[in-house]
Amino acid sequence: MVQRNTWQRERVREALADARGFVSAQSLHATLRDDNTGIGLATVYRALAGLAAQGDADSLQSPDGEALYRACASSGHHHHLICRSCGLTVEIEATDVEQWAKRTAERHGFRDAEHIVDIFGLCASCAGAREEKRDAG
Repeated sequence: MVQRNTWQRERVREALADARGFVSAQSLHATLRDDNTGIGLATVYRALAGLAAQGDADSLQSPDGEALYRACASSGHHHHLICRSCGLTVEIEATDVEQWAKRTAERHGFRDAEHIVDIFGLCASCAGAREEKRDAG
């Protein structure tokens, strides 16, 4: 599906690039609404889906099951470390995961297997802040 490059889609792309970490369509829509763009939620969803399909945005499912998006910093297959607290996201290569996924698929007779691996945790800053809070309380 080829999407037209409209001003609305470009504005969604810009807002996504300005966002820190992964964001929901609703969160991005709220930002665009606050900027008085007049862009509707359905348009945001369509634009994000198109950006993800073309590789211009990463998409993942949060631990709560919500679709989240982020401007893609690299092309090709990659994985993420994502802070559950602040949303900091680091793109990582995971050669061991790639090899494990391929071996596991082949062992079970699967071909052309694909996978998604995202690791959620606390970044060093958030973990440190949590420890300080715990020690102070």
